[in-house]
Amino acid sequence: MTMIEGVLGELEQESQATIRLLERVPEDKLAWRPHPKSMSLGQLALHIAQGPGQVTRMAQVDSVEAPRFEQAEASSRQQLLETYRTSIETARQELSRFEDARLMQPWSVTGGGRVVMTMPRLGLLRGFMLNHGYHHRGQLTVYLRLLDVPLPSVYGPSADENPLDVHLAGR
Repeated sequence: MTMIEGVLGELEQESQATIRLLERVPEDKLAWRPHPKSMSLGQLALHIAQGPGQVTRMAQVDSVEAPRFEQAEASSRQQLLETYRTSIETARQELSRFEDARLMQPWSVTGGGRVVMTMPRLGLLRGFMLNHGYHHRGQLTVYLRLLDVPLPSVYGPSADENPLDVHLAGR
């Protein structure tokens, strides 16, 4: 197995839980935020949806200028789901072309004409596309819980959904 096959396999598996969460985002609460310093629900969910495709585009080049962190807000649940599906498809197609040697080449973030951070492209994909996505997905579960939205199973049963109940009921 190549390194990118492992990354894509993890992305594929995790994408199912992400879709289940995005499907639960209430459209009438997209502007809601748990704290004035927090992103709105619509901003957070759109950030999650855009992530795989954005990081994939960053991985195509050797360096990027440190981005401004200004996040648009989603206008609908449908927009979130379509954005995420497009983002995942972009990641699948573009990353499947990466060879192990390219994944180990350095990738950098610059700011003001100087290098701020350098890591192998594989570190970019693991750290920003996968781990950073999980971090924000965890935030999304808190937002949904605070809004009293039933949470789907992510890594196992939630207080609202137990996928094992179907299997246990058949005993």
